[in-house]
Amino acid sequence: KRPLSSIIREVCDGWSLSGAEQFALRYADGPQLYITEQSRGDIKNGTILRLAISPVSWFSSMLAFTLTAFLELMDHGIVSWDLISISFIKQIAGYVNQPMVDVSILQRSLAILESMVLNSHSLYHRVAQEITVGQLIGHLQVGNRPIKAEMAHQLYVLQVLTFNLLEERMMTKMDPNDQNHVNPAMDFTQTPPGMLALDNMLYLAKVHQDTYIRIVLENSSREDKHECPFGRCAIELTRTLCEILQVGELPNEGCNDYHPMFFTHDRAWEEFFCVCIQLLNKTWKEMRATSEDFNKVMQVVREQITRALAMKPSSIDQLKNKLRGLNYSEILRLRQSERMSQDDLHSPPIIELRERILPEILELIKQQRLNRLCEGSCFRKLGNRRRQEKFWFCRLSLNHKVLHYGDLDESPQGEVPFELLSDKIPVSDIKSVLTGKDCPHMKEKSALKQNKVLELAFSVLYDPDETLNFVAPNKYEYCIWTDGLCALLGREMGSDLTRSDLDTLISMEMKLRLLDLENITIPEAPPPVPKEPIRHFRFSICGQTEF
Repeated sequence: KRPLSSIIREVCDGWSLSGAEQFALRYADGPQLYITEQSRGDIKNGTILRLAISPVSWFSSMLAFTLTAFLELMDHGIVSWDLISISFIKQIAGYVNQPMVDVSILQRSLAILESMVLNSHSLYHRVAQEITVGQLIGHLQVGNRPIKAEMAHQLYVLQVLTFNLLEERMMTKMDPNDQNHVNPAMDFTQTPPGMLALDNMLYLAKVHQDTYIRIVLENSSREDKHECPFGRCAIELTRTLCEILQVGELPNEGCNDYHPMFFTHDRAWEEFFCVCIQLLNKTWKEMRATSEDFNKVMQVVREQITRALAMKPSSIDQLKNKLRGLNYSEILRLRQSERMSQDDLHSPPIIELRERILPEILELIKQQRLNRLCEGSCFRKLGNRRRQEKFWFCRLSLNHKVLHYGDLDESPQGEVPFELLSDKIPVSDIKSVLTGKDCPHMKEKSALKQNKVLELAFSVLYDPDETLNFVAPNKYEYCIWTDGLCALLGREMGSDLTRSDLDTLISMEMKLRLLDLENITIPEAPPPVPKEPIRHFRFSICGQTEF
């Protein structure tokens, strides 16, 4: 009842054979027919089967070897590539155009077509009629094989050359003498982006008419000072996109930085523009921008686009999702976070600020720990048998001078009044705080086996050589109490909780104090103190001095 493929895989594993998908089972005697899912029911008990290369794999392997041999023979230069017939070109191109062709056949077919193009000018046009870029890109979208460095570089080169096709329009000015565009013509005389901006606007109006109408109507209904100038935005956005994608520049040797989404749409550039112009309009609203804020808005939009592209979205729809999460508020948050995590943290002013804040934060944590000790906590008493376990409660007096504790019959639901706690220890009598294996109640072998208990154990050593032994209910309470007791004794609070709280609170406090420094670079050294102003004196005839 198992699938035939899993049986074949099991047999291959038993003989340490890789590539189980290339094998099939067939009869060892007689016609030696291959076993299929449909014919497996005809197998009789005692039949001997043979593991063999499957017919499909055999044909693929033979064809791949044949194509390799042809390419090797042609590389000797004995026969001219110009003698290749059109029917042969169609046959090789047919292998490439098959959607699920074997990889080995695809590779060799592409190698043959490449040699045709490189060695014969006439064959270039014939191959171009049979193979399109869209058909080649289709093979890149099959499977999840990782893109290696060489392939990534070739994709980058293809991307650059594709975008460079836009350079002619980018550098073309509109003729200002065109009577149909007398006034708007002046907007497209600057290159870049030239006529490319007008092409993008026209594509948006034709292909995404609803979006175009919505943007125009939305801005026409705003106050004049908050209107987003569509024409100016489209022109500046086109220039920005050309700069980001380096339109017109030659490919860099060794660069592998390509964007998968540009290989998923026939009009990827235009669609990219349409997504970004909607982003610009949205960001303009979020920033409540006016015409004076135009450059600031474009800087934010540029950052939104570059951050989204850095995430390598695989499609235009994924790009939209990435940009949706990069609104203006998120950009401000990222800027603030990055500024706190970069070199500014190591500049003298920031280090000085951190050192100044540190004592304040430590005192804040100390007070929180002592307040928790004043609220008190419930602990279990460890006995030899679980039935003998009881509860006891401990809390610090409000003046931080006495530890009150006492036994309880059951776990309390809230604070326990001091009156119910019969025993007490003056804080002045406490000598030290012991933890883990150093605790007297953890030195028994049975207790040492309980690793979780060991991690939560601590003891208070007080005069005259007495101990109060604790086992915290969890790690949080353990950190609270050990920190609080150390604070009472004037010692350092060294728990993991304190380190975490310290990092979080210092980071938050520094961010709050640096909020007013938006887009201002913090200098490494303070500015020089200016010279004192020159004092001017004027003496009167009467001998009185005036300043």
